[in-house]
Amino acid sequence: MIAAGSRLGPYEVLSPLGAGGMGEVYRARDTRLERTVAVKVLPQHLSASPEVRQRFEREAKTISQLSHPHICALYDVGNQDGVEYLVMEYLEGETLAERLLKGPLATEQTLRFGIEIADALDKAHRQGIVHRDLKPGNVMLTKSGVKLLDFGLAKAVQPAASPVAGLSVLPTQAGANLTQEGTILGTFQYMAPEQLEGREADVRTDIFAFGAVLYEMATGKKAFSGGSQASLISAIMSSEPAPISTVAPMTPPALDRVVRTCLAKDPEDRFQTAHDVRLQLQWIAEGGSLAGAPAVVTSRRRNRERIAWGIAAAALLAAALAVLGYVRRAPAAAPTLRLSILPPEKAAFDFDNNVGGLSVSPDGRLVTFAAKGAGGKSSLWVRSVDDAAARPLPETEGAMWPFWSPDSRFIAFFADGKLQKVDVSGAPPLTICDAPNGRSGSWNRDGVILFSPDTTAGIHRVAAGGGAATPITKLDESRSETTHRWAEFLPDGRHFLYMAGSHATGTKSAANAIYVGALDSKEKTLLLQARSNVVYASGQLLYMRERVLLAQPFDAARLRLAGDPVPIADGVVYDTSYFRGAFAASQNGVLVYATGGSGTKKRLAWYDRGGKAGASVGDDAQYEGIALSPDGKRLVATITDAVTGISDVWVGDAARGALTRFTFGQSPAGGGVWSPDGNRLAYARLERQLQTGIFAKAASGAGQEEALLHSDARAFPNSWSPDGRFLALDVVKSGSRTKEDIWILPLTGDRKPYPFLATDFKESLPRFSPDGKWMLYISDESGKDEAYVVPFPGSGGKWQVSSGGAAVALWNPAGGEIFYLAPDLTVMSVGVKAGTAGFEAGVPRPLFKAEGSEGGDVSPDGQHFLLIVRPEGTKTPSVMYVSNWAGGLKK
Repeated sequence: MIAAGSRLGPYEVLSPLGAGGMGEVYRARDTRLERTVAVKVLPQHLSASPEVRQRFEREAKTISQLSHPHICALYDVGNQDGVEYLVMEYLEGETLAERLLKGPLATEQTLRFGIEIADALDKAHRQGIVHRDLKPGNVMLTKSGVKLLDFGLAKAVQPAASPVAGLSVLPTQAGANLTQEGTILGTFQYMAPEQLEGREADVRTDIFAFGAVLYEMATGKKAFSGGSQASLISAIMSSEPAPISTVAPMTPPALDRVVRTCLAKDPEDRFQTAHDVRLQLQWIAEGGSLAGAPAVVTSRRRNRERIAWGIAAAALLAAALAVLGYVRRAPAAAPTLRLSILPPEKAAFDFDNNVGGLSVSPDGRLVTFAAKGAGGKSSLWVRSVDDAAARPLPETEGAMWPFWSPDSRFIAFFADGKLQKVDVSGAPPLTICDAPNGRSGSWNRDGVILFSPDTTAGIHRVAAGGGAATPITKLDESRSETTHRWAEFLPDGRHFLYMAGSHATGTKSAANAIYVGALDSKEKTLLLQARSNVVYASGQLLYMRERVLLAQPFDAARLRLAGDPVPIADGVVYDTSYFRGAFAASQNGVLVYATGGSGTKKRLAWYDRGGKAGASVGDDAQYEGIALSPDGKRLVATITDAVTGISDVWVGDAARGALTRFTFGQSPAGGGVWSPDGNRLAYARLERQLQTGIFAKAASGAGQEEALLHSDARAFPNSWSPDGRFLALDVVKSGSRTKEDIWILPLTGDRKPYPFLATDFKESLPRFSPDGKWMLYISDESGKDEAYVVPFPGSGGKWQVSSGGAAVALWNPAGGEIFYLAPDLTVMSVGVKAGTAGFEAGVPRPLFKAEGSEGGDVSPDGQHFLLIVRPEGTKTPSVMYVSNWAGGLKK
C-alpha cells in the first residue's frame, strides 16, 4: 500500500481506489497539469516475476493503442524506485457491477449502455485487441456514458483477415503462468465455452461475454449460475439462460434475440463483429419493427401490472397486424393507446405536495413522478414504459418540478435551494446554480436552461453545465404581475412559452396569461388567458382551466393560435397554490396526466388520542389551515374558492361546523389567529405586488378591521402570545438569502416588527407556549424539517423535540406536552418540562396514524384533535399514459 502524499514521478498519491489481480489503483494528482488521475501500480512483491512484468508492460502498450470515448484513456507509463505504474483517466461514477446490486436497468439504459460498450469493443477489435475479461466490474458508469476498463487480459492478435494462432487464455490472477496452455482463468460467469476449453479466443469470445453482460443489465440476474465451479462450467457449456422475456416481461423481443445470438455456444453461430451487435441494438433503440413492443406478460407479473401492460401489448400487436393485413394500402394511422401507471409497491404518488413531479422524457419512454415511501419521505421515481416497475432516483428526496434534457438522459430539478441535474442512469446529482424557491423550467438542444429561481421572479437562463443565472423576462407591475413561471421551449429552441400571473388576484384575473418570449429579444406575445403551466406538443398547446385539460391548435412557426380549445381530460389534478396541473407531453405524441386524489376539497374530523374518529365538522371544502378558539368552541379556517382561486377567512362552530365568511375582497386572505381571550382574530391579506397587510378584527365580525402592519414581504400571523402583546409571523422576503423566517410584531408601543429567527435555514410555523416563555417552530437546519424549542423573548439555548422529521408542531394547551405530525402522518407526543432551570424534552412516542391528514389543531384539554383529512371515498391518484393522444382529437 502506498501512503497518501507519496510521489510516483510527477504524480502525488491522494488516496487508494481499489485493488485487483493486476495491481493497486490510487487517486493521484498530476502536479504538472494540475489534474486528477488514476495511477495503477504493480505490487512490489510481484515485480520480481518477469512474466507478470511482461503482462504489465503489455497492458500499457495495449491501452495506448486505444483512443475512444468509451474506453478509459491511458496518459502515461513510468517506473519509480522499482515500482511499475500506469497513469490513466480518473473516472467518477460507479461500476456496472455496483449499479446492478440495486436491480436491473431500464430497457432504455440497457440499450444505451450496450450500444456504447459494443462501440468500444468494435474499436478495440478493429485494432486486433480482444478484451477477454469483459464483465460488469470492468464497465464504469460515468456522466459521459460507459467507460470500458482493464484491458490487462487483452492479447494483441492479428486482424481477422490473417489470424495468428496463439494461446487463448491468460490468467486473471497475478503470479499465474503467463503462457500455460489450456488454463481456465478469468471470471467464470462471463467466459465463453471456447475459453473454458482452453481454445483460441477471438473477437467472438468478447461477444459471448457481452451477451452475458446485456442479459444481466436487462434482468438483474446472471445468465449462467451454479453452486460450484463445476456446475457453473456445465451450465455455460450445455445450458441456455431463461429467456429475458420470462424474467423481465416488458423487454423488447428483439433484445432477447440479440442476447441469444451473442450467447450461442458455437462461435460461428454468434454475431461475428461487435459492429453488427451495435447496429442491432441501435435498431431496437430506434423502435425498429416491433422491437419496442413489450413481450408477452407472464404469470410472474403482479396482477395489477398484468392488466394494464397486457392491454398495451395486445393493442400494439393488433395495430401491427392491421398494418400487415393491408400492405397494398396506405399505412393505417397509429392507434391512440391508454394505460394506467400505478404507484410503486409500498409507495404512494405525492401529487398533493408535488403536483409538478409528473413529467415525461422527450422520447416518451420514461415517466417521472414524485412518490412517498413507507417513511413518508418524497423523492423522484422513474418508470420506463417497457419496464416492470418504477425505480427511485437516488439523492432526490424533496426534489420538486423535474424537467428533462432534450436527449432524455438527464433530469433537472429543484432541491435544497439549488437547481440540480441527475443522470437517469443513477449517478449522483450535480448542482447547476442557486434557486431559492425554484419553479420548473425547460432545456433546449443548445444547452440553455430556462427556469424561475424564485416564486416572485422573472424567467432566468443558465447554461446546463452550470454558472450564473441571468433574467430574461421582467415582471410587469402595470399588470400586477408577481410571478413568471413554467417556461417551456418551443421546437426552434429560441422562443419559449411561459405563464405570467399574480398571487394577489384570482384565477379569472387578466394578470394570469400565457405568453411567448424569445432568448434574444425583450418582446413578448400574449397568447391566451390562463393560470396554468403550458406545453407545446403535437401541434397543440396544452393547458388547464380549473381541473379540465385543454388542447388548442398552435402555429409554432407564426407564433399564433390556430383554432379553438378542446377538452381532452377532466378531473386532472391541479394545485391552486402553485398555478399548475399534473400533466406533461413529449414531442413524439405521448401525454401523461394525473387524475383522482382529493382534488381541491377536504373535510374536518375529530379524533381522540387513540386515533378513533369522531364526528365530521361542516361541509367539505378546500381548507388551507384551521385553528380552534382558546375555549375550543369556535373554529377559524382559511378556505380557497376552487373556481376563483381566492382564499378567505371563515369562522364558525367547532362542533357543527356552520362556517360564515369573515373576510371579503378580491385578493387572498388567510392565516387566522385567535387572540388569547378569543375576542379578536388576526389575519393577513395579500396586497398589490405581494405586499402583505396584517389586520385584526372582532371575532364576531362586527366593526371595522384594524391595520396592524403593511409589509413588502409575504407575512402571515401564526401565533398570538398569551399576554396579548405579540404576534409571531411567518415571513418570506423575495430575493433574501434566507428561505423563511420568524418575525415578531409587537402590538404595543411603536409596533415595529423585528426578526426573531432569521438564518440561512428555513424557520416557520412559530407557536408560543401556553405560558408565553417558549417558542416552538419548524426548521430544516438538520437537512429535514424538525421541531425545535427556544426561549422567548431572549436567548439561552435550543432543543430539538422531534425525531425523524416533523411537518407541523403544536403545544398541548394544558401544558407539559408537544404534539407533532411525522412525515408518515403519525401524530407524535413528546413530554416536556420547562422552567427557570431550563427545558427538557422526553422521547417522542406515537399516538395514532392520521392517514391523509394535512394538519389541524388540538382541543384545550389536549385530548382531542380536529384534523384536515381527505374526504371519505377519495380515489387513489392514478397516472394515465396516452400514446398518439393528438390522433384522438382528429376523431
